[in-house]
Amino acid sequence: MNNNIILNVTLKKPGEYNTIVTDLLSTKRKEMKAVAGFGLLNPWEGTIAFPDNARLSKPRAKGLTMVMDKGLGLSETAELLSIAGEFIDYIKLAFGTSALYPGQILRDKVSLIRTWGIHVYPGGTFLEIAAIQHQIADFLEKCRDLGFSAIEVSDGTISLTPEERADIISKAKDMGYHVLSEVGKKSPTENPRIEEIVSQVNSDLIAGADHVILEARESGKGIGIFDEHGDIRNEFFRNLAHDLRDTSSIIWEAPLKNQQLELIRAFGPNVNLGNIPPGEALALEALRVGLRSDTLKDILRQQTPLALV
Repeated sequence: MNNNIILNVTLKKPGEYNTIVTDLLSTKRKEMKAVAGFGLLNPWEGTIAFPDNARLSKPRAKGLTMVMDKGLGLSETAELLSIAGEFIDYIKLAFGTSALYPGQILRDKVSLIRTWGIHVYPGGTFLEIAAIQHQIADFLEKCRDLGFSAIEVSDGTISLTPEERADIISKAKDMGYHVLSEVGKKSPTENPRIEEIVSQVNSDLIAGADHVILEARESGKGIGIFDEHGDIRNEFFRNLAHDLRDTSSIIWEAPLKNQQLELIRAFGPNVNLGNIPPGEALALEALRVGLRSDTLKDILRQQTPLALV
């Protein structure tokens, strides 16, 4: 049966969409099998092996990929999951976009994402709005009602006291959420110092955050570890990575390919990366496993001629 026909028909009946498409994708997912420890059906099995076999498969605690969704429709989401769902760990409904979806569409989309074992959550800016309106408790309850599995705690635009920030993280954890915190500001003029970043990261982890995101915005320019051109500020980055010591709990926002490449070179294929555009999820995975020229060259440099025979 043509999947596109199914999607086009069900979009006319949003209440039925989730059941039909979820059943379709669950069936497809069951058809997948592990290939060389990797959770997908590789059509090239027995012909081509991934050059970098160190990549971890899902479920995993590191090597996480967070996709930034600025408004994919139901059919687009289904198509993204059917192609790249095995490579995505988080989907963030960016900023406050989740407030603009028709209610049933939002519920169906969140439910569909979760059937793939992917955490889904509203953007941190939306929580910040809840904070300034003194609606954190109601916000967390509504997120649970809508089916979100994760929460992002940030103060990129507003200011939260350390006590307020820790309290929100603690409340979300007590409600069973997977908690991501974000460290950094949205404005280039407010970039925190290394010691401030390290201190906030440690405080958030102590408060119960599962991972900490380092801010770079959707542009990846002029924020955090990146300069105004989107290149890594090398000295700042080296010192920050050194002072963080254990970076396995860090998700580096890196929307641009050159940023992803440099972070993979620095930390290996299982570095946690975020703010990945939906259309770049497969391209990032190819970069991680050596199926793109940039990382393939790095792998070949590390191998002896005998290993290539």
